[in-house]
Amino acid sequence: MLKGITFAYPYMFLLLLVIPFLLFWYYYSLKKKQNKVSFSTFRVLEGRRRGLRERLTDVPVFLRLLSVILLIVALARPQSFNSGENVYTEGVDIALVLDVSTSMLAEDFKPNRLEAAKKITGEFISNRVTDRIGLVIFSRDAFTQCPLTVDYNVLQNLLLDVKSGVIEDGTAIGNAIANGINRLKDSKSKSKVMILLTDGVSNAGEIDPLTGAEIAKHYGIRIYTIGVGTTGEAPYPVPTPFGVQYQMVPVQIDENVLKTIASETGAKYFRATGNRKLEQIYNEIDKLEKSRIEVTSYRTKKEHFIPWLLAGLFVFMLELSLSYGYLRRLP
Repeated sequence: MLKGITFAYPYMFLLLLVIPFLLFWYYYSLKKKQNKVSFSTFRVLEGRRRGLRERLTDVPVFLRLLSVILLIVALARPQSFNSGENVYTEGVDIALVLDVSTSMLAEDFKPNRLEAAKKITGEFISNRVTDRIGLVIFSRDAFTQCPLTVDYNVLQNLLLDVKSGVIEDGTAIGNAIANGINRLKDSKSKSKVMILLTDGVSNAGEIDPLTGAEIAKHYGIRIYTIGVGTTGEAPYPVPTPFGVQYQMVPVQIDENVLKTIASETGAKYFRATGNRKLEQIYNEIDKLEKSRIEVTSYRTKKEHFIPWLLAGLFVFMLELSLSYGYLRRLP
């Protein structure tokens, strides 16, 4: 009954301390007022049963005490509150474009470039609010793993399913950009962003990366580019009849092209040489492309003292009617 109820004047409950004194006063004064009548014998009263009025003689005092309790609750002013917030947002549409060529299995990142990118990309997704995010994977060609969505659980699960080898090997950066553009070009969002992560040089596809950048610029799409890979050489796992062997392979990233793509579209180029650096890059992009959110909080109040007041008055009137009526005490 009182769930979710607060009291504007809780100190009013201190008045309940008078209840024991009222009970004491009632029984003390009743005993003092009892009239003494002398009888020569009590035989005439033997076997006599108490009538209904006699059994209910104390009801009025308990009704009066109940009415006092109810009125004290009403004086404490019970009330409840409903709160919430109106959220206004300018969402960002983001296409995550991830290289899944076999070179992404190099282990200069832990456990390798692809798994590190998946983990940190997943954390980036978890930090977004109200934005639509899609996922494109590419090697020799590009494929939409997940269209733009706000269902981040589905997106995270599809990201976990990403692995190297599902598309023929190669690095088609231009095709990847084109696929990302197709996901974003019809967006009505005020901010359209592509995050392109690769570890190689464009060597496949029908579309030149710089041409793709020009098209992205036409549609107002910013492309943040990330080159992943340590400097020099990186350990690459090679399966052999005797188990997995490692050989050192040169790290080749076309940084000039990635820098041009980013600057042409009004974004930035980043170089990640390890897990920690890649995490810092995603954190920086996250801050640069945060949605503008305005929150208006509201709190509505509802008063609940009237039912308690009416119940107290009703019980008080009932007590008066019984005290001066059916249960009236005679001198």
